[in-house]
Amino acid sequence: MSENTLLEARKAKFHYVREHVNPYPERYAQTHELCEAAKLPDGVQDVCVAGRVTAIRRMGKLSFVTLSDMEGKLQIAVMRDEVGEDTYDFFKRGFDVGDFMGAEGEMFTTKVGEKTLRAKCITFLGKAFRPLPEKFHSIQDTELCWRRRYLDLCMNGETRRRFLFKSQLVREIRRYLEDNGYIEIETPVLIDHPSGATARPFVAHHNALDMDVYLRIAPETYLKRAIVGGFTKVFEFARCFRNEGMDTTHLQDFTMLEGYCAYYNYRDNMRFLQDMLQTVITKIRGSAVISINGTEIDFGAEWAVVTFRELILKDCGIDIDEFKTAEALLQEIESRHIELNSTDDPKKLGRGNLIDLLYKKVSRPKMIAPTFLIAHPTDLSPLARANDDDPEITDRFQLVINGAEIINAYSELVDPNEQRRRLQIQAQSHADGDEEAMVMDDDYLTAMEYGMPPISGWGMGIDRVLQVLLGTRNIRDTVMFPLMRPEP
Repeated sequence: MSENTLLEARKAKFHYVREHVNPYPERYAQTHELCEAAKLPDGVQDVCVAGRVTAIRRMGKLSFVTLSDMEGKLQIAVMRDEVGEDTYDFFKRGFDVGDFMGAEGEMFTTKVGEKTLRAKCITFLGKAFRPLPEKFHSIQDTELCWRRRYLDLCMNGETRRRFLFKSQLVREIRRYLEDNGYIEIETPVLIDHPSGATARPFVAHHNALDMDVYLRIAPETYLKRAIVGGFTKVFEFARCFRNEGMDTTHLQDFTMLEGYCAYYNYRDNMRFLQDMLQTVITKIRGSAVISINGTEIDFGAEWAVVTFRELILKDCGIDIDEFKTAEALLQEIESRHIELNSTDDPKKLGRGNLIDLLYKKVSRPKMIAPTFLIAHPTDLSPLARANDDDPEITDRFQLVINGAEIINAYSELVDPNEQRRRLQIQAQSHADGDEEAMVMDDDYLTAMEYGMPPISGWGMGIDRVLQVLLGTRNIRDTVMFPLMRPEP
């Protein structure tokens, strides 16, 4: 039967339902969620539940219906002798798989051991004009799952578990931060210049102010303004936007969690964030040891610490300290026949972004167990504090797990004069064609000139963390409604 024929048949049923009841009631009073009702003992009466009909088995005077929602399902026994002949006939003629139904009755367990509600009353709560995909095969088309996530959620239990896990992860991280004295604040999404990270921004136009604006790359400089204002511990779950390449681990719009603590340095945050992740993962999964695509990773074990220079030297033989300019470094990379595979022209990148590109090619994919990467070159970290003993590197770390950068953190640069010097270098790189380099930010420099305490801050991509912890193939699997090119 064609989809159009099924659609017309369901519309005819809708008209039949409308002749008997309001097909769109304004509410339904539930006493229990489906997952709660499934745990009730036999004999409990006056239980009211509601959900989407995901299965119907009709057997003469008795029908079994499965109601489902995001967190559970429950079998409903609809018997003609219990609900009455007229209601049972209405059920048979009006309900389809995909419709919404309410049921009230008594809990019992069937002979095959399935917890069931014996309905005394049923209520029509909404018609599905389009049939759901075939139940036993779920949805296997990945692109369809991204485009029509609502169907993916209806049909695939793994998808439901993934997004429930994401919600729980955000909740437990927020709870951990608040329990440790952090205060959640909001910062602007539309700003008059790109700031907060080295990345290509999205540009829009603000009609009321008649000016170009940028979608934020990161909330960093505004969260640090809050530290200037007197906050000591702040965080934000921020939607961020970077107009860069798309691949299995990168999206242009994503959720970034950033946190800043006055009087901390980056090593304080290494300890704090290791404890946070160990605590949250253990609470959610019940163990600090988790399996990612068949590989067991023990978050409770000692986390390795390695310098940027050591890592690249070990993996490709290039000592980045020996190449002080982008031109010299690129020449060395090319002499070793290392393909960077970048959508950006390497010849237009500054030294810092070129080093970062090299690391992502030769080193990052090999980093599986939780590893702190430290001692980044200064020109790769325009907002990080230079190391007191070696100004060529910064007090910064990245946490890498299973080939993905999970956390990026600094001892923050709080010297406005040094910050101005570095931004001038970044601005020159931007003028020379490096679209990911930062531009001058005079307003932030003004805020710095009012005085900053020692600060350490960090950022963590929530979608990336979820991808790593669950071992999903594509980061779009972790985003409820990812942006897709329109279908023809």
